[in-house]
Amino acid sequence: MKVIAAYLLAVLGGNTSPSSADIKNILGSVGAEAEDERIELLLSEVGGKDITELIAAGREKLASVPAGGGGGIAVSAAAPASGAGGAAAAPAAEPKKEEKVEEKEESDDDMGFSLFD
Repeated sequence: MKVIAAYLLAVLGGNTSPSSADIKNILGSVGAEAEDERIELLLSEVGGKDITELIAAGREKLASVPAGGGGGIAVSAAAPASGAGGAAAAPAAEPKKEEKVEEKEESDDDMGFSLFD
């Protein structure tokens, strides 16, 4: 990742085709070590290509990757059942969770003592 970040920094700085030395210089300026193998692999993969096209292609690929998490599962399970109505039901479940958390906080107040008494 640091090699890719250094490459992108060089491109953002105006160097449309950074060399291995440019990447090593950027990494060296922050005290990071550069691995020649990884730099050469990156340069061979992106050499001669426009960075904006590469980023756009990467975004398309990432769009098909499942992100996981609880919200995505609930929406995907509800969506086939009733379409947009199922998606509206998922956000309604979240305030209920918040209310339960608030009830726990209120029940702490009812215990008759404070942490600092």
